[in-house]
Amino acid sequence: MASKVLLFYSYTKILDTQAIMLWQKQLCQNLNLKGRIIIAVEGINATLEGEQKNIKKYTKELEKYNSFQDIYYKISDGNGSAFPKLSVKIRSEIVSSHLGERDVSPNVVTGSHIYPQQLHDWFRQEKEFYIVDMRNDYEQKVGYFQDSILSKFSNFRDLPTILERINHLKDKDIVTVCTGGVRCEKASGFLINNGFKKVYQLYGGIVNYMEKYPNKHFFGKLYVFDQRLVMGFNTKKADHKIVGKCDKCGTKSENFVNCSDPECHKHFICCHDCIEPDGKVFCSNTCKANYYRKQNQQLKAYS
Repeated sequence: MASKVLLFYSYTKILDTQAIMLWQKQLCQNLNLKGRIIIAVEGINATLEGEQKNIKKYTKELEKYNSFQDIYYKISDGNGSAFPKLSVKIRSEIVSSHLGERDVSPNVVTGSHIYPQQLHDWFRQEKEFYIVDMRNDYEQKVGYFQDSILSKFSNFRDLPTILERINHLKDKDIVTVCTGGVRCEKASGFLINNGFKKVYQLYGGIVNYMEKYPNKHFFGKLYVFDQRLVMGFNTKKADHKIVGKCDKCGTKSENFVNCSDPECHKHFICCHDCIEPDGKVFCSNTCKANYYRKQNQQLKAYS
């Protein structure tokens, strides 16, 4: 049976987060879904993988809850092992921003939605507008929009640092983009609260645009927060452009990997030529030495 990955979020007031957490956990277990669900007073944010029929059953059950009836679901092909387990947790925010007093409620203020077709038309018309990529720097390494302003965040908590770089664009059309849209709900509202007058957010996120317009103005692949690491559409076609580079040798590559040192697990791009003969990958010589030192210690302990 085909495996699918479901990505969605909803900013909606949840009064009893504990009850919603228990309900979601039981529902996913009954349908054999794995992935991550974050629940907060401000809403829900989730990525799940399972059989196509069970994903469909899940969304139907979710829509029985009044506050979850207008969710836009993004569904892509899975590989059956995108997540090792199910995690359902209660947090203070559904996407961690740590803005404190500057926090933005998307239920109060957020950017206007711009749909993939409209954004595609803006590109074709050569309209003056500025895409601000609100993802983390490591996500942007493997793919990004044409002429976009890259955030250079190491974490979404760095959101306030974008102001200094784009303050001169307060009267221009700004389009915020992120993977599925959840970060842009807050990021676009944050820009509005800081004096930006014409702020849009890409509806459904980059994944929504890529599905409808593969290889058109978005170069490379999309980093995703599961064990697939990256995804793309029509990537074998001639118009697919590889923008990622191996962090070790600089060769063009889209092969995102997980550092084999269990104390690190950093995600980085590594071409196939830079993978160790035993199949291990390391982001640094320090991690490599640390891993093999521990391997030798374990061998000595069992000998």
